[in-house]
Amino acid sequence: MKSYIAFISFLCLCWFSGYTQEYAILIKGGHVIDPKNNIDEIMDVAINDGKIVKVGKQIEGTALQTVDAKGLYVTPGLIDIHTHHFFGTEPYNYLRNSFTALPPDGFTFRVGVTTVVDAGSPGWKSFQTYKDQTIDHSKTRVLAFLNIIGEGMRGGAYEQDLNDTDPKMAALVAKQNRDYVVGFKVAHFEGHDWTIVDHAVEAGERAGGIPVMVDFGGSNPPLPLDQLLLKHLRKGDILTHCFAQINGRESIVDVTANKVKPFAWEARKQGRYFDIGYGGISFSFSQAIPAIREGFYPDAISTDIHTGSMNNAMKDMLSVMSKCLVMGMSLQQVIAASTWQPAQIIKRPALGSLSVGSEADVAVLGLQKGDFGFFDYTGFKIAGKEKLGCEMTIRAGEIVYDLNGIANPVVFQKKGNHH
Repeated sequence: MKSYIAFISFLCLCWFSGYTQEYAILIKGGHVIDPKNNIDEIMDVAINDGKIVKVGKQIEGTALQTVDAKGLYVTPGLIDIHTHHFFGTEPYNYLRNSFTALPPDGFTFRVGVTTVVDAGSPGWKSFQTYKDQTIDHSKTRVLAFLNIIGEGMRGGAYEQDLNDTDPKMAALVAKQNRDYVVGFKVAHFEGHDWTIVDHAVEAGERAGGIPVMVDFGGSNPPLPLDQLLLKHLRKGDILTHCFAQINGRESIVDVTANKVKPFAWEARKQGRYFDIGYGGISFSFSQAIPAIREGFYPDAISTDIHTGSMNNAMKDMLSVMSKCLVMGMSLQQVIAASTWQPAQIIKRPALGSLSVGSEADVAVLGLQKGDFGFFDYTGFKIAGKEKLGCEMTIRAGEIVYDLNGIANPVVFQKKGNHH
């Protein structure tokens, strides 16, 4: 009875005092693009307890921090499904526990990325080290494709050792770490056969049907790409570096006719995915421009970031997204290929949207106007009038990057934090 009276008293107090909901963060007046929920208009977004609690027009209420997003785009936090973050100090190890890989947090939040997926740097033998060094020490959400080579992406002869492919052990480690491992990766294999791909697919099946990402090519003469896509990979598997044109790899665009080859359309129809995986030399405008003009858009936009690619033509996630804009994709398509579509590819449907109840990963982006130049590793350059920039990133309900102080107050001192 006493609790009932107290509840009635609380309701009366709310009624007479004009009580309004208090939010942790209230983003006001931004143009929300949320492909999963088909939102593409000016809306407010409210966040509390690390979750999205409301998306709507003119949300009323007080907030610990209010974000002025007028003139900006509010999107789900970006998902980069091809990265290399197994950083460490071992020499001669390429992208596994090495100097060439990057710690995530220094290169994610400043470009709106809240989730990264390492594309095969660790194998089953080295995954625990990767988890200890990278996953457990990053604010960025870090997931991984496990390399089918047990040693991982150690470089050189190590990545050619078919005796180091063990589908049973790889699947076991994936199942034991299902919160972090989203699939398997084949990379840099130069042999003229499909054994390594078939081992990765077997591991994917053993681990419960998780996808395989293939960095295709390296043999001479090149293996036929149609056989990979239509005979060895399954629905839901991924061809990364889809716009590559380099020796040792067959490409998806016939450069003589400037047309996407028929088997690529058929593979897409059968449910194979195509990921940019930009990298150092794995993206060419000679492939991307004809494909996009023909309507063959990437399913996922990703960077293949490491110390080489980030200081070359690739740069960062927003640069790759901006190139897709300049080549003719709409902003809505670019956002979809950087949020909800990759979330589905890695079978993480809780990510990549601003759905009420989902973890509050948010990017606030600006579309800059001006004269910009975009080039690929061959030196081919195109001009553009628009370029994406990041104003703010929110990860798990916390502002982790604010370029120009659009939050009010800019820095909110958490209770008990006096440092």
